[in-house]
Amino acid sequence: MKYFLTAALSIFFCLKICATAQYPDKIIFNGKEYSLHTNPLEIYFEKNPDKRPKGGVMSTALWRGYVATFEVRDSQLFIKDIQIEYWDTTSKKSHDTKWKSVLAEVFGEYKNIKVDWLTGLLVLPYGKLVNYVHLGYGSTYENYFLLEINKGDYVKSKQFNYKDYEIFKDKQFEAYKQTDEYKDTKAKLRKDGSTDEFIDNFLRSFVTQYTSKILTD
Repeated sequence: MKYFLTAALSIFFCLKICATAQYPDKIIFNGKEYSLHTNPLEIYFEKNPDKRPKGGVMSTALWRGYVATFEVRDSQLFIKDIQIEYWDTTSKKSHDTKWKSVLAEVFGEYKNIKVDWLTGLLVLPYGKLVNYVHLGYGSTYENYFLLEINKGDYVKSKQFNYKDYEIFKDKQFEAYKQTDEYKDTKAKLRKDGSTDEFIDNFLRSFVTQYTSKILTD
């Protein structure tokens, strides 16, 4: 649960100082590629900071410096690739970039790398953009898949349209409020001087980022 608190705190402070939509990771689910509004590798890099890819172009739209691709296969979550963007020094244009894989630099020659460090929820938006928000993964899309992962194993998924997804988040938040994790997170966020109302609105909006399982039907 430590990661989910860290993620919540990161989003909380980003909300106050940097309002920029993020370039998402990708995931292949049921044979189709989706954007991924979760960053599973951040847990790994938090524990292994020396493995974080270096040399990539950093920007406010890509604060983590890489784009990873994952795949749900045989009821497990695997990482397929990690790419970084770099300046193309052979181009006549000064701002041209290219992408290259750095998977081997992070994980060596290992294949079928299971994301066994991850226990949490993966958010897969798809369909039309309903409402754009210039902050992280705050925009609203027409539909969503929500995947529950336990130590890299696929547990279950739920599918929503955007209205039902908002209803689900309300129910998820009400269930989360009954946990010790909620009390701990709220106490830490209070130290920033924010009101309980602001904190609860924030936690409700990003509830899938720091709860580790689906708490309600």
